[in-house]
Amino acid sequence: MRVRLAVLSVVVLVGSLLGAACAGSAEPGPADAQRVVPALDVDVVATGLDHPWEVQPLPSGQLLVTQRERRTLTLVNPTSGSKRNIAFPSSQVWAQGETGLLGLAVDPEFAANRRIYTCSGWRTTSGHDIRVIAWTLDTGLTRATFRHTLKAGLPSNSIGRHGGCRLLITRNGALLVGTGDAAHGTNPQNLRSLGGKVLRMGRFTGRPSAGNPWPRSPYPNRRYVLSYGHRNVQGLAQRADGTVWSVEHGSYRDDEINLIGAGRNYGWNPVPGYNESVPMTDPRLPGTQFAARWRSGDPTIATSGADFVKGSGWGDLAGTLAVAVLKDQRLMFVRFDSSGRLRWTRVPAELRGTHGRLRDVTALNDGSLLVTTDKGDGNDEILRVRPAS
Repeated sequence: MRVRLAVLSVVVLVGSLLGAACAGSAEPGPADAQRVVPALDVDVVATGLDHPWEVQPLPSGQLLVTQRERRTLTLVNPTSGSKRNIAFPSSQVWAQGETGLLGLAVDPEFAANRRIYTCSGWRTTSGHDIRVIAWTLDTGLTRATFRHTLKAGLPSNSIGRHGGCRLLITRNGALLVGTGDAAHGTNPQNLRSLGGKVLRMGRFTGRPSAGNPWPRSPYPNRRYVLSYGHRNVQGLAQRADGTVWSVEHGSYRDDEINLIGAGRNYGWNPVPGYNESVPMTDPRLPGTQFAARWRSGDPTIATSGADFVKGSGWGDLAGTLAVAVLKDQRLMFVRFDSSGRLRWTRVPAELRGTHGRLRDVTALNDGSLLVTTDKGDGNDEILRVRPAS
C-alpha cells in the first residue's frame, strides 16, 4: 500500500524547531537555503505489528523483525505484507517497560552460516539481565536455534528502564553493542559496568576485540568497552568512510548524535543517585569529554534508530544520517561534513507527523529506507521510504 503526497516535499528547517541557541545545531547559510530535498514515496510494507524495534533484510529479500513486548522474531514478505513468527524461545525473553526483544543483526555471511544476533532482556535463575545471543536460522526460515551467548550481564532494572540495546556489525566484521545505563547513576562512568557504553566484540567468539582501548585490563567487562559516558544508546550506524555514529536519548534535554572514538568519554554522569538535571556532557568530570556532534537542546525530541542514506535519487539527502524520532514523530535527515561537523538538518513533509512515532531506520542496498513505527497499538507498520519516481 502506498501513501504518496501529491505535493513536492516541503523542506522544514529543524534548527528553528530545536531552538537557534542549541549548541551543536547548524544555522542555515545562503547555500543551505537553496537546498530542496526530493519528494518521497512512503509505502506501507507491513502492518499489524506491535513495537517493532528493528527490521533487517535477509539475502532472500524477506525481512526479519523484532517485536519488543510480543517478544517475537517475525518474518515479513515485503511484496505481499504477509508475516509469520519464527519458532523462537520467547518465554525466555524478559520484557518490561523499555526492555524486551530489541536489537537485531544479520551476519554478512548469512548465506553460508545462517547466523543472526539479538539483544534482549533475558530471564535468569536469579532474575533477569540483558544479553547478546547468536542464533542460526534453518533453511526454511521457520526456526531460530540457539548457538551461544556472546555476552550476558548487561545491566537491567526492575521496570526495564534504559535497556538499550542496538547492534551493528561493522565492515571489518566486529559486533558493536550500544547499551543503556539501566537508570543507575554510576554505570556510565564505571568502566567495570557494561551499562551506558558502546561495546565491541568478535561476532563469532563474543570475546573483546583486540583493538579495544583496555584489552589487558584485569576487569573483564572493561576489555569490551569501546566508548563510555552514554545514557541510553538507541541507534548505531557506520558511514561510508568507516566512522561509527551513535544516537541516544537525552534526559529532559539534549538528545545526542555522537561520533564514536575508541576510549572516548561522552560525559554522562548522573550522580549522586540518578540526577537527570546534570548536562549530558558534563565538563566538570576529570579528563576529556567529547561533545555531541548534534543535540536537540531543550526539550528532547526522542531520537532513536538511524542509518546513512545511500543510492541514487536522494539529491542533497544522499549521505545524510536518517534518524527516526519518537516524541516529535518525524524522520530527520542530518548532514555532517567529512570532518564530522554538523552542516544542516531537514525534515521532509511526507514524514513529519504523518505516521506517528518512528523507532528505527534501516538502509537497503537498493537505496530505500525501511522505517518502523512505534505507536504500540498492535497496528504498527514497516514503511519503505524512497525518492519519488
